[in-house]
Amino acid sequence: MALHDSYGDVTVELRDDYVAVVEVHRPPNNHFDVALIRSLSDAYEALDDEPGCRAIVLAAEGKHFSAGANFGPAARGDDTSNPPRGTGEGDLYGTAVRLIEAKTPVVAAVQGAAIGGGLGLACSADFRVGCTDTRMSSNFSQLGFHHGFGLTILLPPIVGQQKALDLLMTGRRVKGEEAFAMGLLDRFVAPSEVRVEAIRMAAEIATSAPLAVRSIRETMRAGIGDRYRAATDRERLEQDRLRLTQDFREGIKATAERRPPRFEGR
Repeated sequence: MALHDSYGDVTVELRDDYVAVVEVHRPPNNHFDVALIRSLSDAYEALDDEPGCRAIVLAAEGKHFSAGANFGPAARGDDTSNPPRGTGEGDLYGTAVRLIEAKTPVVAAVQGAAIGGGLGLACSADFRVGCTDTRMSSNFSQLGFHHGFGLTILLPPIVGQQKALDLLMTGRRVKGEEAFAMGLLDRFVAPSEVRVEAIRMAAEIATSAPLAVRSIRETMRAGIGDRYRAATDRERLEQDRLRLTQDFREGIKATAERRPPRFEGR
């Protein structure tokens, strides 16, 4: 019989097939903040110590996987991952490293949008399942801002350095088909099958020897926590610097007004 638990806006369903479904409940956009990332981290760490869990499915209730960070009135629509000074961006990254260092393999079920920090959350998983409704973007540069959530080190191993530069510098959106073609999605299914396929993939992982799987994952992700800390330190410094620019103010204004930004390089 499946077991259930909850961590704030995060629920955990531990199934009979050694798969745990960890679900975010902030529909429809599933914006995150420090508290939500802390809840996810708590859930992951508890499952690391649960013999009945060998793989995790990261899912979200509602239309979108995650439209990014929400730190108050400035966060409207797509994510900027740009909390004003003092609202805890350091705590966010310091907490997110717990997700990165967790021991259990994770498959993300990416329906709808994974934008900005939401893309970072998707990339924190080992695998991603999506569909025609999936759209993914590192939209920071279109906001006059520097990317965050450790995309510096999370994105290039998934899609390669050149494609990562393309996504980071243009801030463009990619639909599910293109995301699958470039390797950003590992499996591509019908919209109604995203979560089903993510669970199926996690169950496949769970049939392998659990000690071997954890050992393999640790080898493949060796040093990722230290690299994540170093990357987010750099990202945060650049976010602080660019937050003071005219381009950043224009990017935020243009987003709110739903028009193309007019950047001036100052």
